[in-house]
Amino acid sequence: MSYNQLITDYEHGAQLLSQAIAGMTTEQLKARPIPGKWTTLELICHIADFEPVYADRMKRVIAEDNPPLLSGDPDLFLKGLAYHDRDAQEEIALIDVVRKQMARILRTLPDAAFTRVGTHSRDGALSLETLLKRITGHIPHHAKFIAEKRAAL
Repeated sequence: MSYNQLITDYEHGAQLLSQAIAGMTTEQLKARPIPGKWTTLELICHIADFEPVYADRMKRVIAEDNPPLLSGDPDLFLKGLAYHDRDAQEEIALIDVVRKQMARILRTLPDAAFTRVGTHSRDGALSLETLLKRITGHIPHHAKFIAEKRAAL
């Protein structure tokens, strides 16, 4: 896959997430149809919380020489960041804006820039390409779980 196509897929992630929850009510978004699994709203908030994290990681890799990249614990984010009081549409809007800004930056880069690396606190050396692939796959990964929850409602 070309970098241009990867960037386009990344940029359209918010649309995929919007489609995944289309027509769901607030009650459905907050429902836990599968015991022990996150609600749809929790998944959306999780995605929204890690969008700026990944954007920061990518910006650092682009701008700095081998920057440190911190990990984050999704379960601690869930416990501490008011997931049940947040609005799904606001979260998706945030994802969309972050991805549009980042896509604009990524499109200015030569292919060689995608080999630049940072050092993740848990995963070690990660290239810009790897970071972009990971975050691009984040929404499709969770969209499958949203479909599973919808089916169980």
